[in-house]
Amino acid sequence: MRRGVNLLIRSSHGAALLALALTLAVPAAARAQGSSQTLPGLVVAVPPADGERPAEKKPAGKSAADKGTKAGAKSGGSKSKSAALDPGGSGSRHGSTQSIVVLVNDDPITAYEIEQRSRLMALQANVGERAQENFKRLIQQESTNNRLREILQETIQANQGKSREQILAIFEERKKQYAQGLQRQALDSAKAAMLPAYRKNALDELIEERLKVQEAKRVNVSIEDAQIDDIIKGIADRNKMTPDQFAKHIKSMGADIESMRARFRATLSWSAAVRRRFSAQVAVSQREIDRMVSTSAAEKEDEVELRLHRITLPVTGKIDQKVMARRLDEAERLWRNFKGCSTTAALAKAEDAKFEDLGASRPSSIPEPTRSLLLNAKHGEMVPPNLSSRGIELYAVCGRSVAKADDKVREQVAQELQQKEFEVLAKRHLRDLRQDAHIEYR
Repeated sequence: MRRGVNLLIRSSHGAALLALALTLAVPAAARAQGSSQTLPGLVVAVPPADGERPAEKKPAGKSAADKGTKAGAKSGGSKSKSAALDPGGSGSRHGSTQSIVVLVNDDPITAYEIEQRSRLMALQANVGERAQENFKRLIQQESTNNRLREILQETIQANQGKSREQILAIFEERKKQYAQGLQRQALDSAKAAMLPAYRKNALDELIEERLKVQEAKRVNVSIEDAQIDDIIKGIADRNKMTPDQFAKHIKSMGADIESMRARFRATLSWSAAVRRRFSAQVAVSQREIDRMVSTSAAEKEDEVELRLHRITLPVTGKIDQKVMARRLDEAERLWRNFKGCSTTAALAKAEDAKFEDLGASRPSSIPEPTRSLLLNAKHGEMVPPNLSSRGIELYAVCGRSVAKADDKVREQVAQELQQKEFEVLAKRHLRDLRQDAHIEYR
């Protein structure tokens, strides 16, 4: 047995490495992709302003608030003791000293907040391809080969007396653990490489969040903690975790759940503030709703309803060419003798066939090619016979109408149109707030 294992060491370390790559390349991709699924981005009801930073205004003189802020900082330095986190997510952690990077209307944004928001953005980014490249590079290194050989030697030495199969099973488990460590290393490296690119975006997002929360407070909009808790719980539920487990999971990946909570609070606050401020200006006419509904209905054939008659000539017992030929002749005779929907029942009775008034039917319930024939048929026209599991069938179009969208659809269309108007007004209002704000970079 020892000889067989030693032979494995000499001849198949390259194969072992290849097996490692083939076995774990897919889990690496899945793990990388999973980061975006674990942290689904919030669908922002009201979008942020354009990516370009407007020219920020610098005050001509120092306000009392400016003096008060600078009084607590070292003279001429960039370090200061920032305010503690308030429910709006501003400031830094309680009791901690952080570097203030920006003041937005005297509301501080710290380096810690920028770092945490950058990490949150990186977690939500799709780093799958970069992580896969890192993983491939790691498994191709000679040190990885050497470590696999060491793991195999250690496994053999620690399991003297066991069978070849047992030793290989233990080695496979240790190899799997080693590969998982490489996966984590590849993923962490991919995320770390993306952090610098996210810092500017994180700062811009935090500045806009400050402006949004400040505007919400100005118009007396308040978001309860329970609303944020519900959002976090929903995300945790979708990932089969409790809220506490989800928070620990976020922390284990290098981010802070409070950064996520602050983002949700700003989004909800801004949405409510915009609706309160501009609701009187947003009006959607019934004509606009009708136009949207008719446009969407034209793209869906199921919006058309056909009133159908059906005649069925059953084919029972042993089916042979003579029986089928006779039944098809009868169907052809019915089709030629059809004189309109008022005669369908009598026509079926004369040929000892089954008649059905199907009433209003959606085309999707009829298989092709009969469906297309019926959609193109005129009122009072019977389409050629076709064979189905029930027998030989003939359909007649005895009415046609376009189904009007129900109240739920119209309500949904109205909400979509209103949302578009709110988005335009919100973007314009945020741009104005930023232009008028006192934003001081420290």
